[in-house]
Amino acid sequence: MTAKTVLYRAQQAAVGLGGHFLRWPKPVCVTGPGSLARLPDLLREAGAKKPLIVASRRQCADPAFAAMAAGLADYALFSDVPADPPVMTVEAIAALYRREGCDSFAAIGGGSPMDAAKAAAARIARPDKTLAQMGGLMKVGRAIPPFVAVPTTAGTGSETTMAAVVTGPDHRKYALGDLHLIPRYAILDPTLTVSLPPDITAQTGMDALTHAVEAYCSRFYNTNQTRRLAETAVADIFRWLPAACENGEDLTAREKLLIASFRAGCAFTRAGVGNVHAIAHTLGGLYGVGHGLANAVLLPVILRDYGSTVAPQLGRLAEAAGIAGGADGFVDAIFAMNEKLGIPRGFSCIRTEDIPRMTAWADAEANPGYPVPVIYDREHFAEIIHRIRLE
Repeated sequence: MTAKTVLYRAQQAAVGLGGHFLRWPKPVCVTGPGSLARLPDLLREAGAKKPLIVASRRQCADPAFAAMAAGLADYALFSDVPADPPVMTVEAIAALYRREGCDSFAAIGGGSPMDAAKAAAARIARPDKTLAQMGGLMKVGRAIPPFVAVPTTAGTGSETTMAAVVTGPDHRKYALGDLHLIPRYAILDPTLTVSLPPDITAQTGMDALTHAVEAYCSRFYNTNQTRRLAETAVADIFRWLPAACENGEDLTAREKLLIASFRAGCAFTRAGVGNVHAIAHTLGGLYGVGHGLANAVLLPVILRDYGSTVAPQLGRLAEAAGIAGGADGFVDAIFAMNEKLGIPRGFSCIRTEDIPRMTAWADAEANPGYPVPVIYDREHFAEIIHRIRLE
């Protein structure tokens, strides 16, 4: 073990110890078909009178959105959030919030609208700090306005996490991570996910699986509760994700996946993520690869690379999901599900000349903060990236 690794482990152990003394809030969760209609009541319960709704254009065109909005006395709307939301989008949302005199946020959509809205809420809470200055852990430091999160994909878990990921002008992704960013309410309405095509359903579902598995395998930050949440999420994703991909109208499968994504989000908010995310963010920032797709490809490759280090944890997850073969069987099952869901083994977009920059970004993101089973240096990150690079 190198001196740098010893230092990283010491820092992680200290953070893990400190985590036991923090208050970890959890959103009030409302579930069930048609539960989007509860949003106006939740805002009134929070004392809010004029929310800024950040929603995808697809959601704005949904009759359920119009019915919900009719229950609001007043609101402002922002519906132009691109994938991997850039800093300029977040600033535009914050500017609209101030200009319209809003007092709360409601984010409806996938991870991009929710992350953009959470980052904008951080700017409202801390107008004295830029997003770059709030990047990292616990740098917001003030309560954000009342926030309701309504996921329309079952994967990111952003409706329950302390993170908001944005993209800087250099295409590098970075995260704001602060307990104040955890939404006050989460609405899990499965009817909002039935129109998702099978490929997006698959990729977002594998995103949730990655959250649960990386949280379960983390060191120092885990608790009995996060382990139980991750085990349940993993079992439900293996059971219900293929069903939702085969029949998007299956409301039972859709709701089970939303709840699994929520649980996985709760688990990784407390226990952290790892090297899969560190590399996946470079793929999204440089090439626009969907985050769930990047995670899906990387997850089994990195778990196999960890080897015996994670064998006990993966063995328990295999048992929870009813998968034979212990740790090896669990990794094989992820590869098999990827293949069944049409997820590729790698990416042809990766340019050799970009790999040094990717490894630098991944190293800076993962170390020392991520309590990973195996600490990767830049050479190890490069080795993994080469494995998923297709000619």
